Amino acid sequence: MGFHATVLTLYPEMFPGHLGGSLAGRALTRGDATVEAVNIRDHATGKHRNVDDTPAGGGAGMVLRPDVLARAIDAVCPEDDVRPRILMSPRGRPLTQARVRELAAGPGAVIVCGRFEGVDQRVIEARNLEEISIGDYVLSGGEPAALILLDAVIRVLPGVMGNADSGAHESFETGLLEHPHYTRPQVFEGREIPPVLTSGNHKAVAEWRQAQALQLTRNRRPDLIDRDRNPKD
Repeated sequence: MGFHATVLTLYPEMFPGHLGGSLAGRALTRGDATVEAVNIRDHATGKHRNVDDTPAGGGAGMVLRPDVLARAIDAVCPEDDVRPRILMSPRGRPLTQARVRELAAGPGAVIVCGRFEGVDQRVIEARNLEEISIGDYVLSGGEPAALILLDAVIRVLPGVMGNADSGAHESFETGLLEHPHYTRPQVFEGREIPPVLTSGNHKAVAEWRQAQALQLTRNRRPDLIDRDRNPKD
């Protein structure tokens, strides 16, 4: 049985989105992964089937109701379902390649897409939702974030990438950003491929790529190097 994701959303029509194409699309077609979108509103009650209400204490916007979301979660994720329950949230822990790999090694995930001003804290605690962020910015909802998370997970499932080594040396897999890439033509607008890459010396190529990756990381993402030196932080 492959990776099975259940996405709880107010906009199920947004799925599978771009996951229907390229590597992820082929994985879905083969059954390596499945993505099921469930409408949270289907679990609302009352004449108007409201899913949100005004924030306690006042303020702008609306908050997703805990009772409605809890019913939706319980309907798709019974107690014996061991899949992690994830809430896409800008205040969550940053998504890392290590967490992507962990998810890919498991049976799937239940992913909640937040909307409005957020989700009632009580349902986050009561249903043990793991809050994950894809970056330091705010989206109109959790759906694009969920698609990004699923894209990252599906592409590293066994057999999805034709060459297993393709993902082994990418950015974040080794703790560094990836080295620069080059291909033909040998000269492009006066810029040549670095001679070491056409030297045939595999050891020199490997050393050059490692040095380039380290320099790029120092320049663009020094936090990755600091995190590696202080893994407990």
